[in-house]
Amino acid sequence: MAAAQQQVGIDFTIGARRLLAVQRSLATWSFTLDQVLSGTLPDAPEAGPDGLRVLSAPTGQLAAIAARYPGFVAGGRQDYRRHYIDMSGSFADYLAQFSGKTRSTLRRKARKLAEETGGYTVSEHRTPVEIEAFLAAALPLSARTYQARLLDAGLPDSPAARRAIMEAAGNDRMRAFLLHAGDQPIAYLSLPVTGPETGGTLVYAHLGYDPDHARLSPGTVLQMDALERLFAEGRYRWFDFTEGDGAHKAMFGTDSAACSSLVLLRPTLANRSLLGARSAFDAGVAQAKALAASSGALERIRARLRA
Repeated sequence: MAAAQQQVGIDFTIGARRLLAVQRSLATWSFTLDQVLSGTLPDAPEAGPDGLRVLSAPTGQLAAIAARYPGFVAGGRQDYRRHYIDMSGSFADYLAQFSGKTRSTLRRKARKLAEETGGYTVSEHRTPVEIEAFLAAALPLSARTYQARLLDAGLPDSPAARRAIMEAAGNDRMRAFLLHAGDQPIAYLSLPVTGPETGGTLVYAHLGYDPDHARLSPGTVLQMDALERLFAEGRYRWFDFTEGDGAHKAMFGTDSAACSSLVLLRPTLANRSLLGARSAFDAGVAQAKALAASSGALERIRARLRA
């Protein structure tokens, strides 16, 4: 099966800061949540000129995945819990999963945001016209986030990305939200919808917020407001937080599955050297992180890296 190829950076990162990215031309094999939960492997795509990027695959299936590409060299592996929300119940059922202390904390965050900003509102965007308004407000905000500045992971603004989001909106397969403090947008959430019209999956594509308001937890407040609205639709089976772990995903998710992301590169000398350097770099970072954690300096270092 032919797959689209693109330039993908093999990243060397410390915390939230990318120090170096070495480009390779790769195809992508990405696994949906339904595929992860069913344990079935879809058809393998044809590798790109340099190989393949595997995203959020079931960890237990990695050997079978690698067997589809004999001789390729694996590297850059990341193991994590893929968090998701079971949306088969009501929003009240969902809230019941949290402890009383956590529910109180979430309410307090919303009150504090309202008090310190003079009140906030949340706007929902679905149609192509509404999505155009969402992008006009969210793209400048995204450019200010640390995800965009340090990791090139902000809201995409390429012509292809815009066409895709507008096409999804035209098919009623986009849900997007903006949190406003006064007239100023301070957080955004973008959620494509995949799967069947009823019982589909909301994909956690992009969440970002104004760094000047970070201490007020606007992303958390927006997430809760959006989930209440989405549960009320009664349309979705899953809310998929996709690849990567994190405190935000772990807190809001109701369940998780063991997943991994990695690259499978053609066995050239350049590719072997690249993956060897990446492995040595990651080992050094892990050792330094362990030393920083034992000395109590880890949180200070993380804050400095995000600055």
